[in-house]
Amino acid sequence: MPVVTGDSHGDGSGWAYCAGGHRHWGHYGAAGLLLHTVDDEGGHRVLLQLRAGWSHQGGTWGLPGGARDSTETPEQAALREAVEETAICAAEVTVTGSVVDADCGWPYVTVLATCPSPIAARPAGGESDDVRWVAEGDVLELPLHPRLVEMWPRLVSALHG
Repeated sequence: MPVVTGDSHGDGSGWAYCAGGHRHWGHYGAAGLLLHTVDDEGGHRVLLQLRAGWSHQGGTWGLPGGARDSTETPEQAALREAVEETAICAAEVTVTGSVVDADCGWPYVTVLATCPSPIAARPAGGESDDVRWVAEGDVLELPLHPRLVEMWPRLVSALHG
């Protein structure tokens, strides 16, 4: 179980330290949404968020997501965070699976989801400087959150698995 520090504004908000001593945001872990679609030309696209400059790893592209509350499933947390950060309509999203990354016992769950076409999205809630649908093949060309770089091959395999 991670060691939790900090003053929590919500049930899951706050820094946690895993057994390896790494600092992570989320008392109960965190979840992000990897939303995937096929565009009109048949190209595969994913929705990415440019993390606000003030945030941890700000200025990098990543998945919309954040801390889980104790009463939330990873799917609920990922959808809630994605709606808060990108203003997507959750009713247009279909969850298809998940990938767990448990760094030293601290869980980050990437929730895989699809939508029928690239749905409307915009920066919202102050945690996104930009939001963009990106061709899967172009994702690694962006300045990505370091953990997303490491996880990207596994996530793409899971999307198409």
